[in-house]
Amino acid sequence: MSEEILKIERVSKKYKLGMIGGTTLRDELQRKRAARKGLEDPTKQIGDKSIGRTGEEFLALEDINITVNKGERVGIIGHNGAGKSTLLKLICRITAPTEGSIEMNGRIASMLEVGTGFHPELSGRENIYMNGAILGMTKAEIDKKIEDIIDFSECRQFIDTPVKRYSSGMYVKLAFSVAAHLDSEIMIMDEVLAVGDMAFQKKCIEKMSKVSKDEGRTVLYVSHNMNTIRQLCERVIVLSHGHIIYNGDVETGINIYLGRDRDYVNKIAVTDEMRELEAGKNPTIESIDLNNEEGISPYGDKLRFSLEIKNRSAESFPFLVRIIMKTLSGTIVTMSCNEDTILMAGGEIRTFDVEMDTSNVVPGQYTFTFVLYEVGEMNADRNLEVLRDIAGITVKASPEFNHGMSWNSSWWGSFTNGALKITEV
Repeated sequence: MSEEILKIERVSKKYKLGMIGGTTLRDELQRKRAARKGLEDPTKQIGDKSIGRTGEEFLALEDINITVNKGERVGIIGHNGAGKSTLLKLICRITAPTEGSIEMNGRIASMLEVGTGFHPELSGRENIYMNGAILGMTKAEIDKKIEDIIDFSECRQFIDTPVKRYSSGMYVKLAFSVAAHLDSEIMIMDEVLAVGDMAFQKKCIEKMSKVSKDEGRTVLYVSHNMNTIRQLCERVIVLSHGHIIYNGDVETGINIYLGRDRDYVNKIAVTDEMRELEAGKNPTIESIDLNNEEGISPYGDKLRFSLEIKNRSAESFPFLVRIIMKTLSGTIVTMSCNEDTILMAGGEIRTFDVEMDTSNVVPGQYTFTFVLYEVGEMNADRNLEVLRDIAGITVKASPEFNHGMSWNSSWWGSFTNGALKITEV
């Protein structure tokens, strides 16, 4: 049976908008006196036309319930302002919940921003000892780990230099190294790896995975980088406007965060707001029919579209069609274009059936970008119409897909080539 290390029950957090206690006592008394007489705030800055909203409540989190077991690696994702950082601050006890309770079984090592807890005047080495002491470690315990911390941070050359002279990248390397090596049962990371270089990010993810599996340490990780969420986490929590809208499988959570939960539309009437380029005297796509009422295509099927195209020029216009297929995270899976140039007379409107071979695309959710373009001088393409990520489809697994094997696109890609043919020599 899994051991609970973190339990959050019915937690809500309210803040009051406006400036509270942000001035001197004299200013506060003047403000209250003016309010009683119905006069304008005498401390308000010249040119400030905002309506006073001081005291109005803002609910950052509402009725949050989360249970995390020992050794779990949980990702927390959501749009800016969803409540992710507020939740982590509550867990770290930087602030207290307005309602509800948070129970923890162990010490926390947290990085809520680059260099959290570092004193700029102290050297890197001194900050290591200070952070360890804050976490309750003895000097002897830190002595045993300090060489590993310095080696992992890649900052040995500057370890006795005041950290105020460190770059943001050096800051995050040392701060992460301290958090990863000190004795704590829970590691909390809030978008800190966005500062480090790619090689160090990979090193950090491997370290967090290792301490989770080998030492049973729990990791809570907030990031807008879905690739690192996929690599590290085994469960994901999606927040939206202070509420949990999903708690479970990583890929499903990412799809919800990226907008896969929006309503599927089979027939799309294109408006000028959807166009990336201004509709001038070029051919434009007027409507798209995905020819799929459910929005689901079995693995192995080819996709078929119907495009209504209008030549807005008074003259005949030659062009080609390109369709780009992407994952919901924005990674391009494949691109197809037609070989023969289409020639439309001036003012003409025609409908074209388009077939795209996606028979080897693995199950998942995908979006499509439609492009009309012409080939100019020196074989350079010139886009005439771009409808970016305007349509989507779900490729569904079928019995013949990869022999029933559970497919992880982040490990094996978005295409499958079928079974290997192996013969004994």
